[in-house]
Amino acid sequence: MAFTPELEEWVGSVWHRFITRRASVDFPEARVELASRQRALALLLRAMGGAGRGVEAASERDLLLRRSLLQQIAGTCRQVPLAWCDADNLRLPASLAVFPEAALNEELYRWLALLAAQSGPLRHWGRDNQRWTRQLLQRYPALRGRYQRLVEAHLPLRPDPTTLSRADAALERAVCRALREPGSVAEFPRSERAAWPVPLWLYPPLQLASPLAADLEDSPEELASTAGEQAGGRKRASRVEEHPRDGGLLIVRLENLFSWTEHVDLDRWAHDSEDPDAARVAADLDELTLSRTRLRKGGGLKLHLDLPPADVDDIPLGEGIRLPEWDYRKERLQQAFVNLQMLAPRDDLPQPLPPRLKAQAQRLRRQFQQLRNQRQWLRQQPQGKELDLSAWVDFQVERAHGGCAERGLFLERRPARRDLACLLLADVSMSTDAHLNDMQRVIEVIRDSLLLFGETLSALGDDFALYGFSSLRRQQVRMLELKAFDQGYDDRTRGRIQGLKPGFYTRMGAAIRQATRLLGGRPRQRKLLLLLTDGKPNDLDLYEGRYGVEDTRAALLEARRQGLTPFCITIDREAASYLPYLFGNQGYTLIRQPEQLPLRLPQLYRQLTRP
Repeated sequence: MAFTPELEEWVGSVWHRFITRRASVDFPEARVELASRQRALALLLRAMGGAGRGVEAASERDLLLRRSLLQQIAGTCRQVPLAWCDADNLRLPASLAVFPEAALNEELYRWLALLAAQSGPLRHWGRDNQRWTRQLLQRYPALRGRYQRLVEAHLPLRPDPTTLSRADAALERAVCRALREPGSVAEFPRSERAAWPVPLWLYPPLQLASPLAADLEDSPEELASTAGEQAGGRKRASRVEEHPRDGGLLIVRLENLFSWTEHVDLDRWAHDSEDPDAARVAADLDELTLSRTRLRKGGGLKLHLDLPPADVDDIPLGEGIRLPEWDYRKERLQQAFVNLQMLAPRDDLPQPLPPRLKAQAQRLRRQFQQLRNQRQWLRQQPQGKELDLSAWVDFQVERAHGGCAERGLFLERRPARRDLACLLLADVSMSTDAHLNDMQRVIEVIRDSLLLFGETLSALGDDFALYGFSSLRRQQVRMLELKAFDQGYDDRTRGRIQGLKPGFYTRMGAAIRQATRLLGGRPRQRKLLLLLTDGKPNDLDLYEGRYGVEDTRAALLEARRQGLTPFCITIDREAASYLPYLFGNQGYTLIRQPEQLPLRLPQLYRQLTRP
């Protein structure tokens, strides 16, 4: 009789369920889960003296036990759930089914939390647990009844010493005696195998992956669990040395198999893509092995070309700048969390103003030249062309009452002095590569706006600087220097602006903090920080949604505390959903027709800087 593969698979699954149930020492029908009791246990732990510790799930661990023949056939009892403590947490089994009653399993969770609050450094597994148990029962006599119920329920489930070897039987009798009478056993007999697990005691801590992974580049926030990742206990880990691979990827054209091949020296083993099956694989492993490579492992082929090579990338200006970032979840500023790199555009060949903008630039220069030549009346001057009537009346009143303060009585008209500095920060993220219409992209409108803005302010004589920014995670915030405060506005600046290209993402908070540093150092009375953007803060890592908005808001609050006036100019039609929270109702404006931005920008500047 021939068996089909489907029949063989069904028979195998039935056998697996049968032999596993027969070999299991647990009581699945009475199982209780840690997840639903974790907060209550943490509160109990801290209330009983375990301050500073939390409650986390512990993975199963290996014990060298003497297993029965049935357990060896079924492959069970190789790993057992045990409780233990480290410096920060009490680690309890993710679920307990060691007793046939759910109430006893719940009581066991509470007992372990109480014992952990009493515990200290573990030097000897048997003696220390006896001492902690005795101290706990002496301090709280009401717990004796609960402890005795757990012991009486557990002892019948332990192996019969008469069925064990001499050494194992001696160890088993000593453990049972220590459970009945804590503190009565000073020395435990030696045995080649471990004693059957004692769920009422704490075990030595395991070596975990966190200390070994401390030198990874990514922060714990970036390595946080994602959807589909295991939610169980932490794993043991070991460190291995990374062996370099000398081989590359061999690309073969099969139609010319016997004629030629091409070899590309490409390491196909390391890339930074996520393995969708990583959580399932990790759950099946008893121990995780870590190497010192800073790249995640994967089996697929990926060319990461987000950043251009150094020979065509923009030119770095000095070392990277470490900046803080606000984490609203922790309500604290993370110091030196972001790396910002100042850059100069590589394509900065001097270029004149494009011919299509010359007429508009000339008209704007005439308008703002008149603003520069405007004069204002100065009151109470010692000499002037006209009499200051208000000052004269005040003088006569004071003299009639017996006072005669000296003051100027004339009006003098002098050129207005504009004591202000402005920094324009333009968002050049990848979204600026989008088309506004059949003729223009967003980045082209931004270029024209910066050009006309520079032409206008150079004619006005105000102190100003121009920068662009984009980002690629927190390790690569890029800030392009188009015109610094101490640089003149000339053809080289025009060439830098015309060479602007769409970048990456919009980590707005870091760019605002650096702009605040640059603008805050100017010796001017008024300081205006203009932000030109087409969207809300975002990046590839955690900088998305509320996280990015809250960090940007914190950066703007820092700027205001330093005396700066932030103002946002946007073309994002959804700006009303987040910009009032960032800049206030009067701190931003929406340009509904983006193609008008080059002409609207100078006019907005004129309104914002009006005396």
